[in-house]
Amino acid sequence: MIGMPNLLFYPPRLAAVHDAIVRCDRCRRLRSYCRRVAAEKKRAHRDDVYWGRPVPGFGDPNAQLLLIGLAPAAHGANRTGRPFTGDGSGDFLMSALHRTGFANIATSRHPSDGLRLLDAYILSAVRCAPPDNKPLPEEIARCLDHLEAEIAELPRVRVVVALGKIGFDAWLQLLRRRGIAISPRPQFAHGCVVRPPAPGPTLVGCYHPSRQSLWTH
Repeated sequence: MIGMPNLLFYPPRLAAVHDAIVRCDRCRRLRSYCRRVAAEKKRAHRDDVYWGRPVPGFGDPNAQLLLIGLAPAAHGANRTGRPFTGDGSGDFLMSALHRTGFANIATSRHPSDGLRLLDAYILSAVRCAPPDNKPLPEEIARCLDHLEAEIAELPRVRVVVALGKIGFDAWLQLLRRRGIAISPRPQFAHGCVVRPPAPGPTLVGCYHPSRQSLWTH
């Protein structure tokens, strides 16, 4: 297994999924960008060793709450190797999760900070940082295999919170892949609730906790 930065031990099947995600090289554009960012670095993090690889999910394998983000931030999760860690988005999200009892601390700074998620699990629709935070449709589609594989090892999920439209649409794509079509097709909106026609997790739309999204809304 490739050494994971989150210092947690996962069940063997979930750990194997994580390992496959970290080894993925399907998207040349994204892998090239992540390696370049990891080599050039940001001035504030010039002494850090960047993760620079695809980022698997993080949290409680028995979670009932699943959060789906867009993709790792270039100098956030692409640097630290843990979703929503090392940037303002992570601190904002973890503050909310801490207030509601899903996180043991209110910040998400680095993989050894002692953060634990309680009954919650976080992952991204796209596992590599994309240029300008804009993954291409085909890159999102390729990453759907990783979403499906990781979800399969989280058997207790009851609510899915999509942090932004890309995460929202990725979940709907996964449902269609499973033969679950919702008509009319739900449109992303903050606070929207989608209940599938068959037994399955309820989908909730939420603004992405990035500074850009929060300032816009």
